[in-house]
Amino acid sequence: MPLTQWAIADNRAATTLFGHGDEHLRLIEERLAVKLTARGNTIAIAGSLDGQNQAREVLDLLAEWVAAGELVSRHTVETAIRAVREGAQVQFLHLLTESILTTTQGKVVRPKTLGQQRYVEAIRKRTLVFGMGPAGTGKTFLAMAMAVQALRAHAVERIVLTRPAVEAGEKLGFLPGDLEDKVDPYLRPLYDALYELLGPEATEKYRERGHIEIAPLAYMRGRTLNQSFVILDEAQNTSYEQMKMFLTRLGQGSRMVVTGDQTQVDLPAGHISGLAAAARILAGLEDVEVVQLTERDVVRHPLVARIIAAYERAEAGEAGDVRR
Repeated sequence: MPLTQWAIADNRAATTLFGHGDEHLRLIEERLAVKLTARGNTIAIAGSLDGQNQAREVLDLLAEWVAAGELVSRHTVETAIRAVREGAQVQFLHLLTESILTTTQGKVVRPKTLGQQRYVEAIRKRTLVFGMGPAGTGKTFLAMAMAVQALRAHAVERIVLTRPAVEAGEKLGFLPGDLEDKVDPYLRPLYDALYELLGPEATEKYRERGHIEIAPLAYMRGRTLNQSFVILDEAQNTSYEQMKMFLTRLGQGSRMVVTGDQTQVDLPAGHISGLAAAARILAGLEDVEVVQLTERDVVRHPLVARIIAAYERAEAGEAGDVRR
C-alpha cells in the first residue's frame, strides 16, 4: 500500500508537534495502528487507508494548535485523536478560541478537552447544570471561572460558593476553635481557586462588599438566592434532603452549578447521595443539563487518568475484590 506524506513548514513547529524523542508521533502510531517515519519536517505515514487518513487529520489539528502558539502535550494529542475518531474536529479547534477569562497572573482560563467544552457550553446555556466526574476534570475550577466572568460582566450580583462542611452530616463539634475555624479547612479549596482566578486581594475585596460568599451548605437553609451564580461543590456528600433544600434556594436571575464525583461518596453505608438522586430525577427537565466528565477529561498529571481508570476496573470486578 502506498505511503501518505505529510509535512509542516516550520522547523520549530515540527519539534513542538513531534514531541521529545518523537513521543507524540509514537502515541499516534499506537492509537491509530499506523507507522510514522519523520524525516526533517516530513512524515511518511504507513498503514491502512483509514488509519493514514485519520493520522493526517490528527497531524493537521496539531499543526493548527502549534500555529496558534499553544504547547502540545500528550493530553493534547490524545484529545486530537479522539476528536478525529468522533468527528469533532471543529470542536477541537474551538478550544483554541474559547476563553473564559484571564487571571491576574495573565493566564487564560479555557476548557482543555471536548468534555470540558461541552460542560462550559452547558453552563453558558442552562440555569442548572450538574458537572459530574472524577478528580482533575476541572468541574469546580471551570464553574468558578464562569461565575467570576459572569460577576465581572454584571450578569449576576454575587457569587455564592458552598459545599458540605464534612462527610454528609456536617458534625463539626469535635474540631478545635470557633465555628469559622471549624469550617475553614473544608472551604479552603474554594478560596484557593478564587485566589488563582482573582488574586487574594481582589477576592477579599469582593467578599467584603458581599459580592462573593463562601459558606457551608447548612447556611443555605431558609434562603432565596436571587441574581446569584451559585456553586455547590463536593455534592456527592449531600443527602437527598440537603440536595432538595439547596436546589429550591434558586431565585430570580440566578444560575446554579452542582459538581461532584460519584466515585468518592463519604456518606454512611445505605444512604443515598443527593447528587446521584438529583441527576436522575431532574435529567431531561427543561433548562437543566447533566454533563458527565470522564478520565479522558483529566487535566492533571497523566498518571491521574490512569489511576482513575485502574480503580474503575477494579471496582467493576475486573481485578477481584479490592477491599479484602
